[in-house]
Amino acid sequence: MQRLLLTLLLLPGLGLAQGTGALSLLEAESLWRERSRELRLADAAVMGASADVKAAGQRPNPDISLNALSISPWSGYGSGGWKDKKMDTQLRLDQLIERGGKRDLRVRGAEARLDAARFDSDETARQQLGALRYAYFNLLLAQEKSKLARETAELYGKSADAGKLRQKAGDIAPVDLSRLQIDKARADSEARQAQTELEQAQVALAYLIGSEAAPARLVASDNWPTLEEPALNQAVLDGRPDIEAARRRLVAAEADRDLARARKNRDVTVGVQYEHNLQNAPTNSYGFGVSVPLFIWHEYEGEIARAEADFDVARLQYEQQQAQGMGQVGQARNALLSARDRYRRLESGLLTDAERVAKAAEFAYTKGAMGLMDLLDARRTLRQIQVEAATARADYAKALSDWQLQAEFRKLK
Repeated sequence: MQRLLLTLLLLPGLGLAQGTGALSLLEAESLWRERSRELRLADAAVMGASADVKAAGQRPNPDISLNALSISPWSGYGSGGWKDKKMDTQLRLDQLIERGGKRDLRVRGAEARLDAARFDSDETARQQLGALRYAYFNLLLAQEKSKLARETAELYGKSADAGKLRQKAGDIAPVDLSRLQIDKARADSEARQAQTELEQAQVALAYLIGSEAAPARLVASDNWPTLEEPALNQAVLDGRPDIEAARRRLVAAEADRDLARARKNRDVTVGVQYEHNLQNAPTNSYGFGVSVPLFIWHEYEGEIARAEADFDVARLQYEQQQAQGMGQVGQARNALLSARDRYRRLESGLLTDAERVAKAAEFAYTKGAMGLMDLLDARRTLRQIQVEAATARADYAKALSDWQLQAEFRKLK
């Protein structure tokens, strides 16, 4: 009994996990966070950048070498074990010592790139969340348009059937029946097109939430966002993920430039050796050596110039990202204001008036007080305004989402 109760309690969650049935926007966002491939790719990039930080902080490993010297085939190798052979054996250990703070500069650049990767991950989440909301609202709009198209097709179908009866009774002319049948065919075609758009919207949302195996079962269950008055002050760009990522890349480019300049400081290789001599007189000896590079042909001028150019590019890209961010915020604000005004205009009475006129036209036509052409015009007007109102709701929902994502810089994953 307990197992049965537990199964019944888990069924809604299992259905949601499979991407079936009614789906709210919050549930879609939850599935997106769990299954988004783009988020996983962004996280993998962060892991790679973290590994780069570890690699940048590692000191150079020492080199060990074993050499056999003074081997003469004329005097022979001698008998006995390896240590008794007539040859000189040399064991040497070399260690590179970096100068000029190169290791610290590598770490600083790698840490800045790690921070940039993290902000890139946040920016990916911000953009993908916007895409998810767009897909959800597109599905909601497609559902509404498909419903309107089906209702319109059914209405024209009933009118065409009634028209056939009335034409037989001599109440309408054959040309009026032809007009009804033409409008019915047009309505059927629009219903098929609306169904195709609905299926495409389901596929788009299914990919984002990882339910592409059964997209046809997805149904957006939320209502449209209600009209509200969001704060529309110009958002501050400090903290925005894409701009912060560009800032960190500028820091990394500066560290790379300083690292290129630091290559002028000669690194030193220090070595110690032990030599076991058996070719002539058996002796053991020790040695010590230091080596430094000679800057004869170049002093890394090309590498330094390249790093300087990369730093300038990073600085310009940071400035470009700031300018684009300001423009995007302004565009989102204007789009929200425009969508809000259009939504309010349609909902404030235009849609109600069209419905009332269409209802009156239907009644008048049944009583013979209105001609067929006037009835068809009233139906088309209502259909057009209904679709326009649904589109206005979707545009407002998308514009509100865009503004929220422009103005909010919290971590979205």
